[in-house]
Amino acid sequence: MSNQHRPQIEVSVVVIGRNEGRRLERCLQSVVQAHWSNTRYELIYVDSRSTDQSVARAQALGARVIVLDDISPCAAKARNLGWQAALGKYVLFLDGDTELHPEFVTRALDTLSEPQLCAVWGHRRESRPEQSLYTKVLDLDWIYPVGRTLYFGGDVLVRRAALAQVDGFDPSLKAGEEPEMCARLRAAGWQIEHIDAPMTQHDLAVNSFRAYWLRAYRSGIAYAEVAERMRLRGDVLWQHEARRDFRHGIVFVAAPLIFLASLWLSTALALTLMALALLFLARTVQRCAWKAPGQWLLCAQYAVHAHLQKVPALFGQLKWRQARRQQSEIALVNYK
Repeated sequence: MSNQHRPQIEVSVVVIGRNEGRRLERCLQSVVQAHWSNTRYELIYVDSRSTDQSVARAQALGARVIVLDDISPCAAKARNLGWQAALGKYVLFLDGDTELHPEFVTRALDTLSEPQLCAVWGHRRESRPEQSLYTKVLDLDWIYPVGRTLYFGGDVLVRRAALAQVDGFDPSLKAGEEPEMCARLRAAGWQIEHIDAPMTQHDLAVNSFRAYWLRAYRSGIAYAEVAERMRLRGDVLWQHEARRDFRHGIVFVAAPLIFLASLWLSTALALTLMALALLFLARTVQRCAWKAPGQWLLCAQYAVHAHLQKVPALFGQLKWRQARRQQSEIALVNYK
């Protein structure tokens, strides 16, 4: 059959990964087993110089493999390689440690019938939240309100034309590349929709405090860098969040010294500060209760996480500020 008579590919699935092992197999199998109906799709896997059998696994499952041969790989570079090679009108980005819900593409394509929308995403949740307390708590981080949003994450269905219009992801960003590109998409007049539908199951694999710390540290770097770019552009994205995390991080780092000083001055003062801290934590529990209705213990654990993570995030922000002053590049922070 000649190319001009061949059915046109509608969706290009771009999976990125590095040394994902069996997680990659499950990801690619979930794409193949999804409910595509009459939608023609292609499967592209972009590998960032894996040392395991990722390339062979992807080829065995019918994926077209592209290798990102770069001494400083990152998600932005990998995703750019993928969508630039894609043939479809729409590009579905997936991380190699996720599994696609079989109905998501159909739901997302229906939503993208609205011409002002450039991207649609759904609910990402952890596939094994019970694997550790860290993962159980971090699972709630994926819960966002539905409707129009300022940005999306690593799993999303996007119009290829919109990606081309803004030249895709910024390859200089080691993290936070999705929200940064979303700001450029919104500036070009596009809108983004978060639908109330399952999208992916994710395998976070955070099983230690070290991994938890590094993940929050990397987020701090991303918040600082993207917030600064948005400030210069006049965009509200992450402005409040970056300033809040910086201030709170300083307070939480200083909290033990403040408590010891108050204890030395007055037991009553120390007890008052403890009571205020507990009230502050209780307010956070109440505010996040909508993420896990009726699960007060989990909400309390999540509230502790919401404040604790600001300490490594503070150090991430400080690291970015130091690198900016020294005009140096921060290496990719890998928590897995």
